[in-house]
Amino acid sequence: MRITFISDTHGQHAKLQIPEDTDILVHAGDVSSRGLLPEVKDFVDWFTALPFRHKIFIAGNHDFLMEKNPGAFRALLNDEIIYLENEAVDVEGIRFWGSPVTPWFFNWAFNVNRGEPIARYWEQIPEDTDILITHGPPFGIGDKVFRDGKLVGCEELAKRIVQLKIKYHVFGHIHEAYGSYEKDGVHYINASVLDHNYRLVHDPVSINMP
Repeated sequence: MRITFISDTHGQHAKLQIPEDTDILVHAGDVSSRGLLPEVKDFVDWFTALPFRHKIFIAGNHDFLMEKNPGAFRALLNDEIIYLENEAVDVEGIRFWGSPVTPWFFNWAFNVNRGEPIARYWEQIPEDTDILITHGPPFGIGDKVFRDGKLVGCEELAKRIVQLKIKYHVFGHIHEAYGSYEKDGVHYINASVLDHNYRLVHDPVSINMP
């Protein structure tokens, strides 16, 4: 089973070259720049038309439509694609759980305060999750920003991942921290395809799962 991960396309999705042997395509949020209806519709139309067997996505902190007008957003969806918002789905025997939530930062979409408020979301992650999809990274992994060198990931998310022994965690949000990481048996993937200047320079990341 070939699974390909992308994130943070910010409206540049049509420029992507996704491996043709992909079975499941996963987008970890920020499909748009400002979360406007035409932007999101353009992404949904593109995502729907892709020839892959399964397509899963979550929202990100730029995707205001999903948070502010969920009715209008869900009217765009169809049976060809899967949208996750703090929920799970089983695909080909693999359990995914996805969430758009990120720690509070300048009142963007799906922002939640650190500590107990955001921990309540991570408590919802099922114990049998194979692939965790969140928009933001855990603290200390794929979360270092260029401008000041700070680590901005979520401490509570990092704790929950270790507790559950998740196999794979895919995210985006911090464009400049793109790449794959491994720690304590968990495979972490920052799949941001844009760099910190919003240029499309990174490739999709693929894995093979039985």
